[in-house]
Amino acid sequence: MLRNVFLKTLRDQRRALLWWGLGLLGLALYLALFYPSVRDMPELNRLLEEIPPALMKTLVGDITEFTSPVGYLKSELFFLIAPLLFLIVTIGFGSSAIAGEEERGTADLLLSNPLPRWRVVVEKFTALVIYTAALAFVFWLGLAIGTVAVDMDISLGRMAEATFSVVLLGLTFGALALAIGCASGNRGLSMGISSAVAVATYFLNSLAPMVKTLEPYRKFSPFYYYIGADPLQNGLNLGHAAVLIGLTAVLLVVALLAFERRDLAV
Repeated sequence: MLRNVFLKTLRDQRRALLWWGLGLLGLALYLALFYPSVRDMPELNRLLEEIPPALMKTLVGDITEFTSPVGYLKSELFFLIAPLLFLIVTIGFGSSAIAGEEERGTADLLLSNPLPRWRVVVEKFTALVIYTAALAFVFWLGLAIGTVAVDMDISLGRMAEATFSVVLLGLTFGALALAIGCASGNRGLSMGISSAVAVATYFLNSLAPMVKTLEPYRKFSPFYYYIGADPLQNGLNLGHAAVLIGLTAVLLVVALLAFERRDLAV
């Protein structure tokens, strides 16, 4: 079974996948089913009009009506909660993929099989992609069921595109965590640096509308490419998606090179 690192990794993560899936499904259903209560409160839109536009973009994203389906889901879910949850998943997975094996003392057993190091990294990353995609599908399914149940006027296709954008963001930071783990062999360091970069780039993107000095640097944030084009309203921006895919690919190459050249702590 160790000859197939991809299946072994998914097998080891099956319980986490189950619980994360149930949690995301429940969250999506809850927020969708709660929408009728918000839809019947038009005074919330008047409150939004009193907030300075730049501050509103920082707090809830670029929305015009909180009670609209797009405004509600973007402010309550896609602006912060969804990316936060997927980053927790992908950074944790990426950090433990290689560095976790070393800290548990199982890397020597893994590499004692006739597997080149590059294949181990690629299969670990592939498992991360499938794991994240499975959670994203469950998350979208919960939203689809909930929005249909309450007759929310929003495109299931647009929700799928916004969810796919969350996946791309998560994989970018998951690949960063994997690269740091491959280079250092330290799971805590990998998780800490990746989380710090995620927090810093999130605030860079969200504060840029308020702080003019940050505006020129906003495009250095992966969060800008995740939500800057508003995929829930406008659909997936292929250029922005390509940037996230490109970043992920570069970080995967860094992980491969780092793992090939480093002496392992086993």
